[in-house]
Amino acid sequence: MEGQLDDVVLVEAVSLRGHEEVIPDNLETRTSKLLRKGFYKPIIVDRESMVILDGHHKWTAAKSLGLARVPVIMVDYLVDEGVLVDVWPDCGKESITKAEVLEMGVSGDVFPPKTSRHTLPFKIPSIRIPLSELKN
Repeated sequence: MEGQLDDVVLVEAVSLRGHEEVIPDNLETRTSKLLRKGFYKPIIVDRESMVILDGHHKWTAAKSLGLARVPVIMVDYLVDEGVLVDVWPDCGKESITKAEVLEMGVSGDVFPPKTSRHTLPFKIPSIRIPLSELKN
């Protein structure tokens, strides 16, 4: 099953693709938390496209801190029926599809923050990876 601790892998931060903007205040919070705790939760990405499904703020914070690698859990987004996507209330869209999320991620453009809301069929595990292990 996806999401077990064994499924956390380190990937090059530059290989990931975002599909949503980040909120500056949330980014500041994530950056501070990474500096205090190290990487504490992996980023969730689509295995095939490397589009981020959950963890845009952690990814952006990691890049701003000069981290070369980030911990991720890869899912088979289009195939895994347990990975669901919906929209956040009041985001300006009535609905969103997995295909739209991936299209935006590979396009290089981004949705506004808090557009897509993913539900996963597993609990994202807590991890402890010091930032020093992610720099090179």
